[in-house]
Amino acid sequence: MADKLMKTLPLLTDGVASTMTAFEDTQTQVKANMDKTMQAAQDFAAFGQGTLEAVVASGQAWAAGVQELNQHLAASAQARITETVEAVKTFATAKSVNELISLQSTFARESLDKAVAETTKLTDATAKLANDVLAPLTARVTLAVDTFGRAA
Repeated sequence: MADKLMKTLPLLTDGVASTMTAFEDTQTQVKANMDKTMQAAQDFAAFGQGTLEAVVASGQAWAAGVQELNQHLAASAQARITETVEAVKTFATAKSVNELISLQSTFARESLDKAVAETTKLTDATAKLANDVLAPLTARVTLAVDTFGRAA
């Protein structure tokens, strides 16, 4: 029986050693996978934080731009009212119907030119606002494509 035990002991020892090695390899793989998972979770959280910051920056650009547009519109409306009041005062000083028609024509032409110029300014300001609002979001989309496109 001792001979049998002596023959079985090395096999048993080899089996335990193989099991331990397999267990250690599995443990190493699990740890590596956990590290990758944790890193991915941290990267995802950081990306989410960056996206939140981009949304906030976009909202701030929108608020500031709308406020600026409203101020511009209010100043423009005030200027048009002042010009109209002055024009009406000038109309009252007309000495003839022909002079009144001439003054009104000049006022109408100048008002139209100012309206066209104002429309151009507002169109440019609105386009700039749209670009300013979309810039942080566009940057995040680009980063997402670069980051997650690369990961895939």
